[in-house]
Formats: sequence, structure tokens, C-alpha cells
Amino acid sequence: MYSVQDYSNIFTCVAPCEKDYHVIFMYQPDERCLVFDLDSDLPFPTYFQKYVTETLRTDHILHPEHHRRFRVLPASLFLQKFASDRRHMRQADGTWLQPPPPHPAIRSQDSVHNLDEFISMDTSKPGIAATAGAADLSSTFDCSR
Repeated sequence: MYSVQDYSNIFTCVAPCEKDYHVIFMYQPDERCLVFDLDSDLPFPTYFQKYVTETLRTDHILHPEHHRRFRVLPASLFLQKFASDRRHMRQADGTWLQPPPPHPAIRSQDSVHNLDEFISMDTSKPGIAATAGAADLSSTFDCSR
């Protein structure tokens, strides 16, 4: 069994101004890094290089304002700090957009809802962890070279 410190959580965002986000989990048991993405059609898990090549691709064809940003943090910090009362899953009138998961909402010792601190890629505001561009993410986790 692996300890929680062996894992990283990655929050991705299309651009700093977007609220659409995606979360993946990464684990590096040896010289190569594995990506666990519940929303991908790739094998589960997938090696990082294959994941980047087939899902992230490159930012070179995008306008700079659409370059992806990533917030990378250790799983232990995620488990300690993350909280979501599911307000993002409700319409303005309070009704659910979709039925909520059956388990209780996630709360931390400090917060009942701080999802925005995790998904914001605004580099002018302090966040839970530093953000990185696609090239930085690749150079950090691609150990296959």
C-alpha cells in the first residue's frame, strides 16, 4: 500500500479566467509517473508521457490567454485543506443541477467551502499551491527522457 504523501493532486484549468476545472491524481512509484484520470478514455492508470501526448497535447497552437494552467499539490495537503459544500452544483434558485453524490460534503478543519482557492489559476492571488504552465508540468513529471 502507498502512503498519501506519494500522490499529487493536479487541478487543471483551461485559462486563468475560466471556472471549468479537472482533477487528476499522479503517483511516481519509480522513474516514471502514473496518471489516474477518472474521466479519460486512456488505460487506468496511464504513464505521464502518454497522458500528456494524448490528452494535454501542446499550448503552442493556442493564443496565450488560453494556455492551460495547473495547480499541483501533495495529496496530504489536499486532504488537509480541501472543502466543498457543493454550492457550485446548485442553480441560482438552490435546486441541484444534477443529483449530488450520496456521501457527505467534504469539510476541512478550517473551511466548509474553499473550492475556488483550488481552481483559481489567477497568479496575482495567493492560492493553496503554486500554479504552473504545461511546459513546467511536463518538465517536472516526465521522467521518461
